[in-house]
Amino acid sequence: MKTDTRLYSAVILILFVGIGLILYKHLVLGFPLMPDDKKFVWTIEAKIDFQAQGDPVIVSFALPPDEPHLTFMEEDFASSDYGFSELISNNERRGQWSKRTAQGAQTAYYRLSVYEHGNIVQIPPSDEPVPPQKPELDELFMTASLTLIEKVRAKSANSEIFTRELIQTLNSKSPNQNQRLLRNDKAGQDHKTNLILDILALEGISARVVRGLFLEDGRRRQSLTNYVEIHDGERWILFNQDTGQSGKPKNFLIWQRGGQSLLDVVGGVNSQVSFSIIKNTHSTRSLVVNSNLNEQASIIDFSIYSLPIEQQNAFKMILLLPIGALVVVIMRILIGIRTSGTFMPILIALALIQTTLFTGIIIFLTVVGIGLMIRSYLSRLNLLLVARISAVIIVVITIIASISIISHKIGLSQALTVTFFPMIILAWTIERMSVLWEEDGPREVLIQGAGSLLTAIIAYLFMTNRTVEYLTFNFPELMLVNLAMILILGQYTGYRLTELYRFHSMGQDNATDKH
Repeated sequence: MKTDTRLYSAVILILFVGIGLILYKHLVLGFPLMPDDKKFVWTIEAKIDFQAQGDPVIVSFALPPDEPHLTFMEEDFASSDYGFSELISNNERRGQWSKRTAQGAQTAYYRLSVYEHGNIVQIPPSDEPVPPQKPELDELFMTASLTLIEKVRAKSANSEIFTRELIQTLNSKSPNQNQRLLRNDKAGQDHKTNLILDILALEGISARVVRGLFLEDGRRRQSLTNYVEIHDGERWILFNQDTGQSGKPKNFLIWQRGGQSLLDVVGGVNSQVSFSIIKNTHSTRSLVVNSNLNEQASIIDFSIYSLPIEQQNAFKMILLLPIGALVVVIMRILIGIRTSGTFMPILIALALIQTTLFTGIIIFLTVVGIGLMIRSYLSRLNLLLVARISAVIIVVITIIASISIISHKIGLSQALTVTFFPMIILAWTIERMSVLWEEDGPREVLIQGAGSLLTAIIAYLFMTNRTVEYLTFNFPELMLVNLAMILILGQYTGYRLTELYRFHSMGQDNATDKH
């Protein structure tokens, strides 16, 4: 009883650790559970143009802030003979290009690749608001603004509703005289943004401009879109300044928060910035691995991904072995298939992976068949066991070399991988089958040989499944789940499937006798 308790405790602990690590990698680190999972990667390029006047040049450009639901893959800064540095001040990132002297048309580039997490909830900014400062307006604009505020205030109960009502009123399709005066339809979006911010300041509401890009594939020469963000005393709320709708739109990349300029150029004139956007599809698994390696996540930094590529390829094969072992346990304990040893089917399955299924089966039957005939002849020479097995090994190597040469001559490239067969195991299998033949006859040899081959084929089908290959390599914690299942199966002492079939006739006879 104590043994069972210890076993079940170990199984539960192993399952808990294995499944916990798998869920952590999937839910927290973002590893997909399917090999074909894809993500859209947006590449945004900002092009800065200006005319230099022969003086020292300093270009300062606002860079997008980190977002909890986004991963910045790559950031590139390109310019001709310019020095570059990234500066951070007041929680804002800015890129700065500089040059001692420049003349004529100048261009600088900033490129960013970004993708969105599917499993992380968007978190609003948590920085504290700056107390609003009432704007200085001339008497006419001040009167119109206060009149509008009184009208909007009467229809609102809090800061969020006030802002929505204000924006919808300013964008009314049938504006009154005050509204037409304030919004000035001939002005651009910056005028509307500043107007909303001024009126909110008069009402005592902290607000700021938010500039961003709508991520649409194939867009060129785009400019940033202005939004208004207010603080209601507890959180920041983003508003569309044209519709009054709150919340961050889908595929909207926030580029800058606050009133600081987007672009400053010292030593140049006629500066302008334009954005181009393109969308590409990438494997989610590759994106997650590269992202976590760059961030040096512990579970990734101390994992197979940190190994050289050659070793990673080796582990792709090694990590399939537990799947083969589980198949062997099920076939032998639950179904009752007799095999030539425990590990032989797994090794045959590995060989089949290298040679493909049908080619590998033919080679296996050929080598074992010829080996059995030669082993039968060697048994008549009364050799000692060690010498006999050594002779069989040499015979197996000779057979494999002959098959490789013949296959090459007739153009069967698949058979050339026959060298991956575990030759020592084949030699030992031939020896065991020969002894079995002498002791139990050819029937038992056929049963165990066929059982080994059948189990190897089933293991091969599982081990070559694309999803299984992906999961075993990217979630090696599955070995713990495999181990727990094998430990549980190791306690099974009931009837095997073949035994139920074997005694099926006895059950029918008993039922007949009762009638």
